[in-house]
Amino acid sequence: MDEVIYKIMTRAELAEAKSRGLFDGSADDRRDGFIHLSSADQLESTLAKHFSGQEHLVLLAVEATSLGGQLRWEPSRDGALFPHLYGPLDLTALLWEAPLALGADGRHLIPQRVLP
Repeated sequence: MDEVIYKIMTRAELAEAKSRGLFDGSADDRRDGFIHLSSADQLESTLAKHFSGQEHLVLLAVEATSLGGQLRWEPSRDGALFPHLYGPLDLTALLWEAPLALGADGRHLIPQRVLP
């Protein structure tokens, strides 16, 4: 699987996570029992399906191997395997963060360092 995986969250969620050193998940994550993550090729569809038009979002890049056995790749949308983290996201695994701006068409602009 991909070496770098991604978490989309609000700036407020990131600020709270930084104050604690870890992210326990969004309301949706907690409801589902794991933290939803995406591979690079899943980002565009995840943003469109779950975050369409939302402002004040950030993208976190995480080293997948640093998450150990709590990271599982499981079937989700259309049977594709998505990374799910069963436990808090320790921010020491964070490689970088970047804001997710909205383009003129209302779609989020994915940072160049993610694109192939």
